[in-house]
Amino acid sequence: MKQTLNRARIVLADRVIDNGALEIDDGLIAAIHERPLPEGEDLGGALLLPGLVEIHTDNLEKHLMPRNGVLWPTLPAVITHDAQCVAAGITTVLDALAVGDLEGDSVRLDTLHSAFDAIDRGMREDALRADHFFHLRCELAYPGLLDELAPLIAHPAVKLLSVMDHTPGQRQYRDLEQYKKYYGKKKVGWNEETFLAAVEERKARQAEFAGRHKQAAVEMARARGIALASHDDTDEAHIDEALRDGVAISEFPTTREAAAAAKRHGLATVMGAPNVVRGGSHSGNVAALELARHGLLDILSSDYVPASLLHGAWLLHTQAGWSLPRAVAAVSLNPARAVGLADRGDIAVGRRADLVAMTALGDVPLVRNVWNKGRRVF
Repeated sequence: MKQTLNRARIVLADRVIDNGALEIDDGLIAAIHERPLPEGEDLGGALLLPGLVEIHTDNLEKHLMPRNGVLWPTLPAVITHDAQCVAAGITTVLDALAVGDLEGDSVRLDTLHSAFDAIDRGMREDALRADHFFHLRCELAYPGLLDELAPLIAHPAVKLLSVMDHTPGQRQYRDLEQYKKYYGKKKVGWNEETFLAAVEERKARQAEFAGRHKQAAVEMARARGIALASHDDTDEAHIDEALRDGVAISEFPTTREAAAAAKRHGLATVMGAPNVVRGGSHSGNVAALELARHGLLDILSSDYVPASLLHGAWLLHTQAGWSLPRAVAAVSLNPARAVGLADRGDIAVGRRADLVAMTALGDVPLVRNVWNKGRRVF
């Protein structure tokens, strides 16, 4: 099917065409024009961006458990999550499914396999509007990690594996007071004694399981050519460790020191778009805008708020002084390349026609239309 999008400000990888046109043929970008064509859909001067690529979202969790203690049917939850992503301009989603959890009573543990199966079914039966892949988040101190991981990692849609360690006292939770604040929100009736007992129990599990679990998970990913990410790197020693493991992506470095070390060694750095939108980290770590202003940020992830991805990129442009192509690349081209998706991520002839038309209300971007491989999905 051939179609033309006319009178758009087209954001290419290196520049912006102020008033151009785009031709689509059979789901691919067939031609890019510097001027409008006589016929075609008039976008009225809207910005035309490549479809956003999200490599780490756990947004599905809030749809699986919309209220504490209430599990929602899995396939409807996946369909709603998918619709929310597309409405935010996201056309490629790596659903970040946690393999293991340090919490004993966890929606992540209860829904891992059913969510995986529902996403797979939704894609096979063309029930989803975005393109979905899997990002398996391996909680290294979880005793059953390898048993849970083994049946999932062989799926061809697994594009990323990250190794995580949320044991209190290091990485994201090196500040125990911050961890206590987080822990206290999740637990009813806890006190200082129960908190300290939980910390000691989790440290003991880390000592018993984390090392050998990481080695096994990394070897499984390498054998299948799956991209590897570290998580919550805090200092140069963590980056050195990631390099030894063959990691290519540093997710959510918690300090400027760690982000700078990652960049020096050629790792792509990922920060949360909610961090940009809110003006800082919810857990007291380094601000994403600070890293952006020092050239230490490569990729944004919407993490737990799909709408934050485009908003965060727009703020990189309006607040951090990034050019529009550079800001857009942080949510499209850079994440696509980081996980080996070479057919999408920028507007170029031969690429998938994954596209977003947007306008802006001040600092707030407004998604007007979304196309996935030339098909309008929003």
